[in-house]
Amino acid sequence: MTATAPPRESTAPPHGSADAPAAGARDDAQFYLPNLCEPRMVLVIVLLAELVAVLLAVARVSVTDSLLLDLGRTSLFMLWIGLGGAAALCYLRPRLAGLGVVRGSAATLGLLLLVTAIVSEAAWRGATLGLYDFEDRGGGHAAFLVGNLLICAIVGSIGLRYFYVTHQWRRNVEREARARVDALQARIRPHFLYNSMNTIAALTRSDPERAETAVEDLADLFRFNLQEQRPEVTLAEELEVARTYERIERLRLGARRAVQWRVDAVPPTVLVPSLLIQPLLENAIYHGIERLPGGGTVVVELRSDGRSLELTVANPRAGDGAGPGRSGNRIAVANIRERLALAYPGAASLDAGEEGERFVVRVRLPLREAAAPAAAAALEGATR
Repeated sequence: MTATAPPRESTAPPHGSADAPAAGARDDAQFYLPNLCEPRMVLVIVLLAELVAVLLAVARVSVTDSLLLDLGRTSLFMLWIGLGGAAALCYLRPRLAGLGVVRGSAATLGLLLLVTAIVSEAAWRGATLGLYDFEDRGGGHAAFLVGNLLICAIVGSIGLRYFYVTHQWRRNVEREARARVDALQARIRPHFLYNSMNTIAALTRSDPERAETAVEDLADLFRFNLQEQRPEVTLAEELEVARTYERIERLRLGARRAVQWRVDAVPPTVLVPSLLIQPLLENAIYHGIERLPGGGTVVVELRSDGRSLELTVANPRAGDGAGPGRSGNRIAVANIRERLALAYPGAASLDAGEEGERFVVRVRLPLREAAAPAAAAALEGATR
């Protein structure tokens, strides 16, 4: 019976503390009204204001002296309403998000009506300066004001309905993608844990002390993979999981296996998908190194060009004289490729194939760094 080793600290970061968003941030993210402060949305508002101005000008063409003159005045009027309403909604969006869908929608429409009333009143009073002659339209002050409010209510209601339906559709798509990613992660977690258990079982009789060390490493892997459910982790956390798995395999294969880590050029706070490196490292050892009588070296390399991150995992290719092929289901590459497609649509890729005497898996994904508090907590947990 071997001596019991001292308990080891968990390599997993504190669960749920660093990444839990504030309630206000969640409400703001879930509110269906888009952020009208963005330049793209300002351009959309300008185009919509011009479209409404054209429709109004064409509808009044029979009672106006000049279509172009009326279009110019109407366009100026609509731009004041559109940009004024967008500025008000941009400023008050966090508060509107906290009201919920029904009350937030009512408050949003009321705010648009208020802006329309203010601009309409200012335009009417400006008529005394000759900027616009409303009396030629055959209506008075009240008719002008009520007409503008009705148009605002109709256009605003249609716009809010469109934003709400679009937001719900986007949320459903994201939830479906999230569910598929969770299912893929649930599939790969027991896969590599099962292989780790096989490694420990092989060491139990031949070297109990090394088996005990492997159990401790496996306990760390269990803590990370069974407690953490985040789709993304920092590079420091992901590397810690991969290196823990490497220690388990080192106990079993000894000098036949070596891993070169070339990862210092990339900041440890970069975000990567959870369980990205470890399954590829496992594939390289299980289907490559272990089949070679003399073993070999797996090279794990990370590079960045400032916009994207490239991960390369390369191992010596098992030739005709190598040992028999393994019967594993080889789900890692296909699993990671599908997870990348769901998490980064059109922005990530995975290529795998033989390059000379090596088998190389190359992953490219967008470069993103964790927020400062989350990065500090992750680094602290990964280095404990």
